[in-house]
Amino acid sequence: MGKKEEDEIIRIAKKMDKMAQKKNGAGALDLLKELRCVPMTLELLQSTRIGMSVNAIRKQSTDDEVTSLAKSLIKSWKKLLDEPGNGDKSSDEKRKEQTTPVVSPSQGSPEAKEESSSSSNSSSKSEPSEVSTSTLINTFPRAPSTSDSIRLKCRELISNALQTGDDHIAIGADCDELGAQVEECIFQEFKNTDMKYKNRVRSRISNLKDVKNPNLRKTVLCGSVTPERMAKMTAEEMASDELKEMRKNLTKEAVRDHQMATTGGTQTDLFTCGKCKGKCCTYTQVQTRSADEPMTTFVFCNECGNRWKFC
Repeated sequence: MGKKEEDEIIRIAKKMDKMAQKKNGAGALDLLKELRCVPMTLELLQSTRIGMSVNAIRKQSTDDEVTSLAKSLIKSWKKLLDEPGNGDKSSDEKRKEQTTPVVSPSQGSPEAKEESSSSSNSSSKSEPSEVSTSTLINTFPRAPSTSDSIRLKCRELISNALQTGDDHIAIGADCDELGAQVEECIFQEFKNTDMKYKNRVRSRISNLKDVKNPNLRKTVLCGSVTPERMAKMTAEEMASDELKEMRKNLTKEAVRDHQMATTGGTQTDLFTCGKCKGKCCTYTQVQTRSADEPMTTFVFCNECGNRWKFC
C-alpha cells in the first residue's frame, strides 16, 4: 500500500511541476483534492518532495480555491514536521535509546509505558527535522525581509528565472530564498532601487533564463556560484561557453587586423579609397595562403581609416 501511495503522489507531483513550468493551473484543483485524500506520512513527504510541487502551484495560481486548498495541505503537512519536542534530543542520545534496551523492575507499569512511548515518539519525530532541513538546499544565511514593492517584485522575477527548466527540482534548491539573496546583494551595492539597480537585476534575469546557458543557472542552484558573486558578475562572466569562445575568436581577429594595419606598411598613392576617394594609403602584403598562391594585399586609408584587401 505504501508503494502504491508513493507512485500516486509522484504522478501528481510531476503533473503539478509541468503546470508550474507552463504557468497553467488548469486541473490543479482536482490534483489537490486527490492529495487531500492520500494519508500523508513523513517518509512520503521526504521521498516525493510533494511539498515543493504544491507550493509552486500555490504561487502560480490565481484561483482562490486552489491557493486556499494548497495552503491547507502545506499547513497540515507542516504539523508533521513541527510537532513539539521535535529534535530536542541529540543524535547520540537518540542512537543510545534505539540500541540500548530499557531494563526496569517497573517496566510493566503505566509510568514505564508512558516513558517508552514518549522516547519512541521523540526518535520518530527526529526524522522530519532532517527532512525539513534537507528538502531545500540553502547553504547561505537567509536574506532579510523587505516591504519595498520594487524589491519584492525583483526577488520574484529572479526566483522565476532560477526555475527555468527542471534543474531546481532535481537539485532541490530554494529558488525563492536564492532570488532574495541575489537581490539583497544587489541592493546593498547600490543602496537604492534606481535605474542602475534595475539594470543589474535585468541582466541577472536574462542570463539565468537563457536556455542556451544552463550551466550558469545550475552553478547558482548548486551553490558553486554564491549569491554575492552572482550579483556582481559581468556580462562576459555570465556568458555561455559558446559565446565566450566566439568573443575570444573575434577579439583575436580584430587584434590581428589592427596589427597588420598599424605595424609596418608602405605609404602610396596608387590606391583609391572607396569610401572617401582619397589616395593617401598604406599597404601591407602578407602570405595568407599557400606559397604558390599570390600574396594578399591589405590597404589602409590614412584619411578616413577605411580598410580593404585584395589578392
